[in-house]
Amino acid sequence: MPETSAARYVGRFAPSPTGPLHAGSLAAALASWLDARAHGGQWLLRIEDVDTPRCVPGADRIIIRQLADCGLLPQEAPLYQSQRAAHYQAALDQLVGHGRAYPCACSRQDIEVAVQIAGHGRTRGSELIYPGTCRCGLAGKPARSWRLRVSEFISNKPFDHEKRAQAAPDFISNNTVTWTDRALGEQSQNVHADVGDFVLKRADGLWAYQLAVVADDAAQGVTHIVRGADLADNSARQILLQRALRVPQPHYLHTPVVNGEDGKKLSKQNGAAAVDTSEPLLALQDAGTVLGIHLCEKGTSSWLAAAAAVWAARYVPRPA
Repeated sequence: MPETSAARYVGRFAPSPTGPLHAGSLAAALASWLDARAHGGQWLLRIEDVDTPRCVPGADRIIIRQLADCGLLPQEAPLYQSQRAAHYQAALDQLVGHGRAYPCACSRQDIEVAVQIAGHGRTRGSELIYPGTCRCGLAGKPARSWRLRVSEFISNKPFDHEKRAQAAPDFISNNTVTWTDRALGEQSQNVHADVGDFVLKRADGLWAYQLAVVADDAAQGVTHIVRGADLADNSARQILLQRALRVPQPHYLHTPVVNGEDGKKLSKQNGAAAVDTSEPLLALQDAGTVLGIHLCEKGTSSWLAAAAAVWAARYVPRPA
């Protein structure tokens, strides 16, 4: 992995405009802002509106206002994914040109039938793991979507434990991606077994989240990704895409999520209430509590400064 320069830090917060920020998403925004401030770096805002059918008109403006209420101001104008189709196409073309992506003709029903014929189903949550039907060709059918050829990363060499010990924070062997999260420690996932050849461009013509995120992080020079732990499962796929596109891998830090009364993660899909930022100090204190930060500062600016100092002591390595 290309090493990130300690003198250059670029972080980002990347909400989807499917509704206003709720308590969990404000905590994630605060964490990414604090990490950037603690490192003396740059903090960017990206509006991830690539999944246009789910976006709510005007939600982006509400999110920007909520962040501003709390003193969380990006240092550049927000980037909108809906305006970046040409960049995603260029990334896909690069992958296709190197044999790392292929067209897929399968519908969900086709995948279900293929799994039934095989006599066993591999599922990941509610999703069937793609059995690789089109990996060797479309058999005369029209392409519907595009997928990453995860088997591109299969190695026939035995796992070298000594090499792993000396490697950078990420390591790929036999499709198992191993990386170090700054909060969660060492993580690993066998993408071939646990996910399969995942979608890069959807059958409805929309760009898949994984490709859009990796392409945008590379274009914006993002060096550190701080987000909720519910998104940690995306990291292995994104690391594979970073490797396939030959772009630097950011450092990862995943923070606690906020659960509702039912014990499930707060989300806009399950009707999480918009966070009230009319009293920004109170909103920040609540978000800070999620992150293990408990301060009694009287003003928003002083609270943010004190919280950044706490964050730096926790997550920023001191010079030797």
